[in-house]
Amino acid sequence: MYIPVMLGTAREGRQSEKVANFILGEAKKNGLESEIIDVRDYRIIATNNTQDIPEAKKLEAKIIKADGLIIVSPEYNRGYPGELKIMLDMLYEQYFFKPVGICGVSSGPFGGCRMVEKLRSVAAQLHMVSVPEAMYFPNVKTLFDEKGNILDQAYYGRAKKFLDELFWYAKAIREVREKAAAS
Repeated sequence: MYIPVMLGTAREGRQSEKVANFILGEAKKNGLESEIIDVRDYRIIATNNTQDIPEAKKLEAKIIKADGLIIVSPEYNRGYPGELKIMLDMLYEQYFFKPVGICGVSSGPFGGCRMVEKLRSVAAQLHMVSVPEAMYFPNVKTLFDEKGNILDQAYYGRAKKFLDELFWYAKAIREVREKAAAS
């Protein structure tokens, strides 16, 4: 099962990269095929939002193959980064009925919870299925060591629960899609 991790910020010094790498490692450890889809690799001019550009074609190939998505994004002023929205808006139907797990990141105590709620409404508009379980990474600057290792061991159990739920949705939805395609 292929479930990539979408890293939703291009900001220099981004702390979300540590979270994305942690989630990627846990996904692979739990048997998922995964990789990081980095928003930095899909930068376009904001007004050039079309499915015919090379960045959109590259993203489309990954999303069509995906059984689900994990989005790791920081919360910026109660929202998500604009470059993440631009990247998501490159496609539309390719996201239909893909389960998505969201990981919120913040330097403050709330772990991006306001961003997660806003991003869930965008996922719904894109006909994705936002799984109920989310992960929150508050105080991210002190949550990882200088090598990017998570310091709070409780996150391993949280990641397992999060990934198990996402995997369940991905498997169930894939079976329905396969039955619909066969009929």
